[in-house]
Amino acid sequence: MLTDDHEIWGHTSSTGLGFTHHSIVDAHFRACAEPYLGLLGQAGIERGGHVLDAGCGAGDFLPHLAELVGPGGRVTAVDLAEENAGLAARRMRRARPVCPVDVRQGSVLALPYPDDSFDAVWCANTVQYLTDEELAGALAELSRVTRPGGTIAVKDMDAHLITARPGDPYLFADLFRAAGAVPGYARQLLRGRELYRWLKRAGLTGVRQRTVLIEHHAPLSPAARQFYAAACARLAALAGPLGTGRAWEPYLDPDAAAHPLDDPDGYISEGNVLAVGTVPPAGVRS
Repeated sequence: MLTDDHEIWGHTSSTGLGFTHHSIVDAHFRACAEPYLGLLGQAGIERGGHVLDAGCGAGDFLPHLAELVGPGGRVTAVDLAEENAGLAARRMRRARPVCPVDVRQGSVLALPYPDDSFDAVWCANTVQYLTDEELAGALAELSRVTRPGGTIAVKDMDAHLITARPGDPYLFADLFRAAGAVPGYARQLLRGRELYRWLKRAGLTGVRQRTVLIEHHAPLSPAARQFYAAACARLAALAGPLGTGRAWEPYLDPDAAAHPLDDPDGYISEGNVLAVGTVPPAGVRS
């Protein structure tokens, strides 16, 4: 089935996962930097702590995490794609952050750290790549490496809130409904607003969640135009096999002269979810 293979979503890194190449990840961060950093500021990461960026990509959040913990803190980061971890490490060496930052290759399913290593975990745009079983395992790992009383903050997309104008208001909804009919990436992109339940099932306490709508109105910023035109072109290529291709034709060419995003009434949105919980004492962890 279409959703069995992440590679068909394009923009892959060495992991074969769609939309993980550093160029598309960087473009997405630039397009949404203000709301992304607003959510980071609500994650409960405290000054002077040791924080793990679990699934750091090319390191876009790392300078901001370093600023949050300050000179007395530390930042550690892992990413599954070796080239992304390497790029993030090089960027941080050039950036000369205010605190030590260590980046290495690693998986959120088997973190290379002892129990209770961190005061907080930040995990952004990563759990969308995990099956339900893997998500449960990853949350168990994040809990294992976080001290009792520490914070786990998970941010990810909610594809239910993706829409664009001008055009069919059900364009994205129809594509994700069709693609999400079977287990796979599309269904995982629709799981965002269920994160609070997953954190509760993982045994975290005091779980809170916020969903935000990120909107871009014409004229789109260069960063937003770059990312969303490329992303929509890839979705348009997927739409044909799903039987929704005709309505997507205006999006196939990101450089088209009459691209919908360049319309005077051009608009595109996406949803983002932040779920935060506290690791309980060892004796009461599930």
